Amino acid sequence: MFADDQLSDDKFLCGRLRLLQPLKGYRAATDPVLLAAACPAQPGDSVLDLGCGAGAAALCLGWRVPGLMLAGLELQPDYADLARRNAQRNGIALQVHEGDIARMPTALRRDFDHVIANPPYYPPGGSPSPVAGRARAMQVDTPLSDWVAAATRRLRPGGWLTLICGADGLPQVLSALGTKLGSAAVLPLQPREGRPALRILLQARKGGRAPFRLLAPFVIHAGLEHDGDRESYTPQANAVLRDGADLVAPFR
Repeated sequence: MFADDQLSDDKFLCGRLRLLQPLKGYRAATDPVLLAAACPAQPGDSVLDLGCGAGAAALCLGWRVPGLMLAGLELQPDYADLARRNAQRNGIALQVHEGDIARMPTALRRDFDHVIANPPYYPPGGSPSPVAGRARAMQVDTPLSDWVAAATRRLRPGGWLTLICGADGLPQVLSALGTKLGSAAVLPLQPREGRPALRILLQARKGGRAPFRLLAPFVIHAGLEHDGDRESYTPQANAVLRDGADLVAPFR
């Protein structure tokens, strides 16, 4: 487990949420915040976060939507321990289970209204991080199709999958939806106007039959290029990343 001197105390949602994170290792940034903002959960719903890490996505969602039944699955015990600590210190109920998506713990073998996931998206090979926890959290080991399959098994009929991944993983994700998940919509996440989308948010419904939709891009940074060491979020991104607004409307 991480010792206290190995951790930072980081502000999310402009300090509305505070998360302990390792100084060295995988550190949550904008992806889990965007993922949580896109989940269409309502009070009383059950939500499973696959690969919950230190709890950023589940806890951002729990802050925005009170009264959820939140559960997380995390492969690395030290991150699972952090997720439990972060849930307690923020006063948000989150049941964290240790295990692999391929061998789901018995307690999680039930139906959920929502499954959210932020799978690793850096391809294997190249130069992995020298920090084992960061490398494992960010480099693809389990195919995206396996993440989609695991989510599908855990969703109730009519339940929603919300997933964030690299744009290059979209073909694999769409292929993995198969016949069980439909009504899919994809929101490209564009770093700036005129730049290619590097990440996407996807929603799909178990048993959904609506046509596929490719949504207008969500632009994160204002201006055509970085112009100094200052925050440059668009007003829409600022509302989500700092103020805790949702990203549900584009999917409706």
